[in-house]
Amino acid sequence: MTGRLPALLAMLLVLAVPANAQISAELPADCRVAKPQIESIFSLPHVAVGIAAKKLNILVLGAGSSLLRGATGAHEAYPTRLQRALAQQLPGVEVNVATDVKPKRTAAEMVQALPAAIAAVKPNLVVWQTGTADAIQAIDPDQFSQALDRGINISRAASADVVFINPQYSPRTESMIALGTYAENMRWVAVQQEVPLFDRFSVMKLWADLGTFDLYSATKKLDMAERVHDCIGRLLADLVIEAAKPSGPHAEGGR
Repeated sequence: MTGRLPALLAMLLVLAVPANAQISAELPADCRVAKPQIESIFSLPHVAVGIAAKKLNILVLGAGSSLLRGATGAHEAYPTRLQRALAQQLPGVEVNVATDVKPKRTAAEMVQALPAAIAAVKPNLVVWQTGTADAIQAIDPDQFSQALDRGINISRAASADVVFINPQYSPRTESMIALGTYAENMRWVAVQQEVPLFDRFSVMKLWADLGTFDLYSATKKLDMAERVHDCIGRLLADLVIEAAKPSGPHAEGGR
């Protein structure tokens, strides 16, 4: 992948943050600062079909950071928040978010589990969070990219769109885990395959840089973790709804 990306990525950085990006008044103040970073330049036609049919099924394929048990014992990670936010914004649409989440899985291991999960859920959309385990295990970057391609092809063959979520940012581990190569490869595959990318890493880094959330101590503060997951769920819901619109700039991202 090295050597092919600089010019294209420079262009994408411009496209990813449009000058007229609107900040949703419905978002809590903590979440709003990151709103311009989650715009999508690609469409989600199968999500649009689900919304039109008044039933939207979503599969979250993820790893450890997709898990969070709240203070009450209920699951309060971003998949739950995503379902709640979509249901609020899509009145009359039945929204179901199912998860296939296991810690420490590589992208290739997730691909192995994907057909069975798709058969069980029959999703319009696969939200695929990956990259951290591959970076920790130093999986060959080209193998990582090939796994992403296979997962996209499996999903699309089952009439499901895909949204990528890249690794989360943590100032505790930034110097210990080389996530850059894998994040770059995810962005490249997303461009090649016309898949929206939720840039969780950049969003969380912005929050850390601005002091919106103290992510250095977030792992020890459950209430802060819940607020971070709430923002991610809400912002992801905005991306999904915007990319599913039948008109506007996203309508040109079809395959």
